[in-house]
Amino acid sequence: MPDKSRIALICILGMFAGFLVSRVALSVAMFLFGINAIRDVSPREWLKQKWWLLGLSWVAFYAVSGFWSENMHEWGLHLQTKLPFLLLPLAFAFQPRFSDRQITVLTLGLGAMLVAAAMYSVSFFLLDPEYYIQEYHIAHMLPTLPGKDYIRSSLTMALFIIWCVYAWPRLAPGKARIAAGIAVGILVVYLHVLAAKSGLVSLYFFMVAYGLYITVARRKIAGLIMIVSLPFVGFLAMRAIPTFRERMHFIDFTYFMLKRGDASGNIGDIARIMSYKLAFVAIAGHPVGGVGAGDMKDEIDKLYAARYPQVPEHGRLLPHNQALIVAIGCGIPAMLLFIAWVAAPLARLRRNRQSFFFFIVWLILLLQLMIEPVLEVQFGVFVYLFFLLLQLGELRNSHEPENPGVVE
Repeated sequence: MPDKSRIALICILGMFAGFLVSRVALSVAMFLFGINAIRDVSPREWLKQKWWLLGLSWVAFYAVSGFWSENMHEWGLHLQTKLPFLLLPLAFAFQPRFSDRQITVLTLGLGAMLVAAAMYSVSFFLLDPEYYIQEYHIAHMLPTLPGKDYIRSSLTMALFIIWCVYAWPRLAPGKARIAAGIAVGILVVYLHVLAAKSGLVSLYFFMVAYGLYITVARRKIAGLIMIVSLPFVGFLAMRAIPTFRERMHFIDFTYFMLKRGDASGNIGDIARIMSYKLAFVAIAGHPVGGVGAGDMKDEIDKLYAARYPQVPEHGRLLPHNQALIVAIGCGIPAMLLFIAWVAAPLARLRRNRQSFFFFIVWLILLLQLMIEPVLEVQFGVFVYLFFLLLQLGELRNSHEPENPGVVE
């Protein structure tokens, strides 16, 4: 029978393929990945995974809130999206360390799939550039994989680029590194063509942080050159990429409308701010147990009707902040557990290269939690857990190679 690491590698590639083209395939591959990792591990060892248990504790509030939720269909959907928390943290905790050859296969496999996804997206623009340039005037983005979810798509590509930089020393010299470099170059250009804020902000943040890291920790002038070149890259993108240029113009327009006090709900970033205000009202009304995970949308709709009746139904958002969503649905105690779970992996940080990369990935994902309901959608849960746990496993292996735990 193939060893666990070989099966795990196949499952990870299957997860990514499913992420891009099939929700069912994603779920099946995640399940197989989890079962493969824990199939020969005693349940007693599971209970030693304190971070996993902490995650289950706040997820359990979603389950228990069913007792005071009226909309059981919505409750079931919110709970269903949390199922990966049962397996993925354990799977990565007991996953054997990948060899350099397996890291190379993993990186090139993910890179090939993401480049294909980028080409699929760009093909729409090439077929009708004038139409999509006009669409960017009103913040309508290019179609993407997965499922036109440009936020998760762009974030995944930015996180993959970070992974490539991290894994570069372990990639096979020669053709493998050339292929990885080409994939990174294509994805950097594509992120500017797509011009989704999540991906671009993550990419530029990493480049600044990595430039500082190279300058301070490695004492190399290349880091400063990287940082100084970023404004030039942005200027070049503005001149050469029409979708990027239109996206920047729309951001300027959003700021203008914000200063004018727009409350139409038609502008995404302003709608986020409105959703935060309603979240605090909902939490104040149900601070201990929340309104129930199944009734979050119904409660927010009521508040919109009372305070922002001009906002159409399609513009009424669940608060775009994961901690606030947990508090609305399950109460402040659940939110505090959630915050503790998010912060707990930082106890693993040391003064080494692995810690730097983990912290950057953690910080980028934290930003997503602050501006998106990341863990309320299947794709968001997968992207968050996969990249966090992948980098956390590397951090664990850097100073405790024999310890199968994730966070003690």
